[in-house]
Amino acid sequence: MQCEGLPAQVDAHVRVLVLGSMPGVASLQAAQYYAHPRNRFWPLMAAACGIDANLPYPARMAALVAAGVGVWDVIGRCERTGSLDASIVRGSEVVNALPALIDALPALRAIACNGGTAHRAFLRHVAPSLSARARDLPVWSLPSTSPANAAWPLPRLQVAWAPVAAALAR
Repeated sequence: MQCEGLPAQVDAHVRVLVLGSMPGVASLQAAQYYAHPRNRFWPLMAAACGIDANLPYPARMAALVAAGVGVWDVIGRCERTGSLDASIVRGSEVVNALPALIDALPALRAIACNGGTAHRAFLRHVAPSLSARARDLPVWSLPSTSPANAAWPLPRLQVAWAPVAAALAR
């Protein structure tokens, strides 16, 4: 099945850009990032940024961006059956215009990849095209917030994702 991603959620004040691989089926159907009810992204961002994870999606996303966190995906389009990253058909990926976006974010301090697939796709498809300034940004490979990553409960994810909160605090 052909999957088309969601638009970037950023503004010029974003300090940390969180990149997923490709939204899952629940997120694509809802047209909302991290829409699966068991995904830990929103509770994690509530702890890291102090936003209310129970706000309606538009207000939650606006609060996240206002807190300095932008969201997008490495892959903008691909073939995939279901929601799992492992189901993405290799070679079908069309990458989002991340080098241009990263260069357009003057306050950006770090890039946080939500899961190993996002990190590997970033390194393979995006990193070689980055500007010199963008190549100097830290790129973190963080454990996935997906419910498929059940070995990482929320408290453990909070520890692993602490660099995001630290980057926002300085």
